[in-house]
Amino acid sequence: MKSELRFQIVVALVAVATSTLTGYAVSQTAQQALASPESFASIADTDARSAAMFTELGKVLTHPRCTNCHPATDRPRQGDEGRLHQPPVTRGADGHGLAAMRCSICHKHANFEPGRMPGHPEWHLAPREMAWEGKTVAEICTQLKDPARNGGRKLEELIHHIGEDTLVGWAWAPGAGRSPVPGSQKQAGALVEAWVKTGAACPPQ
Repeated sequence: MKSELRFQIVVALVAVATSTLTGYAVSQTAQQALASPESFASIADTDARSAAMFTELGKVLTHPRCTNCHPATDRPRQGDEGRLHQPPVTRGADGHGLAAMRCSICHKHANFEPGRMPGHPEWHLAPREMAWEGKTVAEICTQLKDPARNGGRKLEELIHHIGEDTLVGWAWAPGAGRSPVPGSQKQAGALVEAWVKTGAACPPQ
């Protein structure tokens, strides 16, 4: 009888633990999702709807995967905590590092998982004028609308840049030890497209 009772208790505990873990996994998945442009349809005012969509996109743009490579200084950052890059490298004239310490020396064409080294064929820092580190979503929005500070891009070109560029896409598959940005690159691209088509309004400062 006691054995049967113990068995029932163990089964019950396993069920509770499984339910808890499943709920946690679901909540984590939900937490990492990006809202679709359609989910903002109830906002009648076009500017307010546009700004709300950019605020949602801000979950991506202000994530360490993006801000680490859009630093406020000439030195990139690393990790989810945004620590200064080690070894102590600097931007260089073209964003690919100094002559003696090019990004490509360590960062190869793809992630190197045994060493947890991120990689991409075009690994480099964003230009100085595209620094996002420490800025609000509203400030980044204003910056992205300015060709002098967005890489010379028209608004329509941002749709492809954020939604399809493979270096930007690395942020969704950063490799072991690094959290990816929320949602998917396709979802982010859809938000940018909807934001542009609704007038590219920015959130209030």
